[in-house]
Amino acid sequence: MRTWFITGASRGFGTLIAEHALRAGDAVIATARKPQDITDRLGTHPNLLAVRLDVTSEEESHQAVAEGIKRFGRIDVVINNAGFGVLGAVEETSASETERLFATNVFGVLNVTRAVLPHMRRQRSGHIVNISSI
Repeated sequence: MRTWFITGASRGFGTLIAEHALRAGDAVIATARKPQDITDRLGTHPNLLAVRLDVTSEEESHQAVAEGIKRFGRIDVVINNAGFGVLGAVEETSASETERLFATNVFGVLNVTRAVLPHMRRQRSGHIVNISSI
């Protein structure tokens, strides 16, 4: 059994990956800003842990990883899936929109990766998959 840590698991690819992993018998730490959205979509399952995570918070990233490790003992696969896009020409995109985009899509990935790498190094194994939009 592998343990998956999936960001942005309340919809889209995050939900689909979580569903697939659960069907395969794996454990899933599914994260979202609103964990209730995860349980609304995936229901309850003994191998599912829905955890609050805003990836822009380094502290929440460490807390979510710690909760997952406490429950399942390890994390084997991280899917950095949380993210969003901004449509518009460069001159039409505000500085605050751009900062929010980078906070989630770039620094959020780094926050989660920094939180999980020490555990993977101790295990001497693990995979990190970063998903981005077109």
